[in-house]
Amino acid sequence: MSVSLKASKREILTKSQNKILRENGQVPGIVYGKEKDPQTISVDEVELIKVIRSEGRNAVLSLDIDSGDKVDVMFHEYQVNPLKGELIHVDFYMADMSQAIDVTVPLRLEGEPKQGILQQPLFELQVRAKPNDIPEEITVDASGLEIGDTITVSNIPVSGDFELLEDPETTVASVLAPDNEVSEEHAEEVEAQESDEE
Repeated sequence: MSVSLKASKREILTKSQNKILRENGQVPGIVYGKEKDPQTISVDEVELIKVIRSEGRNAVLSLDIDSGDKVDVMFHEYQVNPLKGELIHVDFYMADMSQAIDVTVPLRLEGEPKQGILQQPLFELQVRAKPNDIPEEITVDASGLEIGDTITVSNIPVSGDFELLEDPETTVASVLAPDNEVSEEHAEEVEAQESDEE
């Protein structure tokens, strides 16, 4: 079930009006989709941040525009002021619930390896799914791994109606030896090279 977010139609599109909206805790935005005219709107900043934090950036939202039109939308993009950390604009697009789309989903490792240091070179995965089938995140169990072990995209179990678009050979986790072990191995290699040169 989609989360509801209230929005107001935005008729005056000047920069000064956008500034007034932001000063009043509103974020200017736009809603667009195939075969639909774009609608300029504004949403409450606090409510928007709550939705982003609780539902994630791939959530399907029921946008309630002036208590009239309700449309299913997804986030396309939101812009943040880098100095103040405030949301300054948000783009929504109308979601076609029957059409699969490509999105980025967070990747999280669970568990600790038996030994060594766990490395995670990839933190997001490209996924193709219908809007209601997009996973909030994908978890990978790294417990039991040993030094030298790796997990690739092809090792990730898919439990849901979505498709992973990444190269199957892409590494998502690996276990390295601790620095002191690496240093000892390196020292042994140097000693071996030096004895060969003699």
